[in-house]
Amino acid sequence: MRVRGLVAAQGKAAALFEEVERRGLVVPGAGEREVSDRIRDLANEMFGTTKHWHKRIVRSGPNTLFPYRENPPDRVIGADDIAFADFGPIFEEYEADFGRTFVLGDDPVKHRLREDLAAIFAAGRRAFEADPDITGARLYAEVARLAAEAGWALGGWHAGHLVGEFPHETIDGAKTDSYVVSDNVHPMRRTDRAGRRCHWILEVHLVHERKGTEGAEGVDGADRAGGFGGFYEQLLDLA
Repeated sequence: MRVRGLVAAQGKAAALFEEVERRGLVVPGAGEREVSDRIRDLANEMFGTTKHWHKRIVRSGPNTLFPYRENPPDRVIGADDIAFADFGPIFEEYEADFGRTFVLGDDPVKHRLREDLAAIFAAGRRAFEADPDITGARLYAEVARLAAEAGWALGGWHAGHLVGEFPHETIDGAKTDSYVVSDNVHPMRRTDRAGRRCHWILEVHLVHERKGTEGAEGVDGADRAGGFGGFYEQLLDLA
């Protein structure tokens, strides 16, 4: 039942984001919070969803460099921009955690980043499937390697987390055990404290770090006037 619930929740989240793109909700001239509210309202319209287990995120331009925990000021989306949405709607008490990136305009670097997000996610999933004993640390290292090989950096401190009926922060007592992170040496294929099989989200946050002049601030010294990022997230071990 848990597997069916998680897969069904992701299917609804995927349908939601497809409708977001079809309706063109991510458009130049709209503020990030405005777009976030539009997606929230669309989820309610399509599925009657009113609960989200984590904060609703829409970020654009230099704000796409920020990891989840940061709260950059609201920004108006530009005409030649990049934006991503990261939502955690709850469907019938099961979490979905889903993220996609939208490119506005013809910038080839932004389009390449969007394409690489899906490719690196797929390669990360293949690495997980190929190694029955893979740990969170090994998968994180592989995602970081894939990102660097494609010419990007990772934008966050982890590359995924547990998922279930409740927010992943409360599923497991040990923080590192709950995340795809460099110091998680535990096998990802395991059971939780309640004896249930663990299921995982893989998230890929890539950033294009454009180095600035002396005094520039940003992710690892990136110039926020020129840098940007993208995001892709969904279930890792269930399809």
